[in-house]
Amino acid sequence: MSTTDPQPQTPPQAQEPPQQQQPQPPQSAVDPLMALCLVLVVFLVLGGVAYLCVVHPALTAPIGAVAGVAAALTAAFAVVIAIRRR
Repeated sequence: MSTTDPQPQTPPQAQEPPQQQQPQPPQSAVDPLMALCLVLVVFLVLGGVAYLCVVHPALTAPIGAVAGVAAALTAAFAVVIAIRRR
């Protein structure tokens, strides 16, 4: 004859409320290899423009004008991208 012990009844445990997670700062999405390639390309382009200005001095003024417009456009795009990421 087998006897079974009744299972001890445990009172239902109160569920813990889910813990609030601390907001984490956004991580930079810049890949170091991509940043290195970008810097390398920028230096190569600037080096090519500098060489062109040295070899052909008559092109210095037009290249300077184009560089000024490109710098202004780059700054404008950077502002737009910074505002959109907020």
